[in-house]
Amino acid sequence: MSSIPTLADVPAEDLNRWFDERFAEKMAARQAAHTPSMTIIATKGTLDMAYPPFILASTAAALGWDVSIFFTFYGLSLLKKDMDLKVTPLGNPAMSMKMPDGPFKGKELPIPTSVMSLMPGFQNLATHMMRKTMDAKGIARIDELRELCIEAEVKLVACQMTVDLFQVNKDEFIPDIEQWVGAASFLPRALEADINLFI
Repeated sequence: MSSIPTLADVPAEDLNRWFDERFAEKMAARQAAHTPSMTIIATKGTLDMAYPPFILASTAAALGWDVSIFFTFYGLSLLKKDMDLKVTPLGNPAMSMKMPDGPFKGKELPIPTSVMSLMPGFQNLATHMMRKTMDAKGIARIDELRELCIEAEVKLVACQMTVDLFQVNKDEFIPDIEQWVGAASFLPRALEADINLFI
């Protein structure tokens, strides 16, 4: 009567190969079932700094990622119904000024940012020029990008501490905010994310 073969009868190299193949199969299945996720912390409320969180979030959501944006401090203004965003040269030494039209169209103005920040009305001029250039290039406005994010189910999270600190009225904000929470409630979500960005 022949005995039933056991694992001890299987050559070690065959066992190793089998385990390697099974492990590779399991890891591939796990990877295929995984939905990438990203969290973004938006801290700035200027026109130029409003673009990165919404562009990155809408792009990732279009790829099928799970995306959340935490709006804190001045970034909270990006969730207001009425956004009046400006461009400021102050603290932005890389800012260049290119004329959107006229005889100097496309030419960069060699004005130091320190001078720009001292010129009366320059912030409004810079904002107008940037909006005009973006419109000419067909770049979506911030409210349009924000709406794209909402349609793509990006989770918009408002910082409750900022609301309390600046004593803002929640009626000023869009109704699409998923949560009003503090950092302690948002960080566990960031801990589980594949990518975390601070803007």
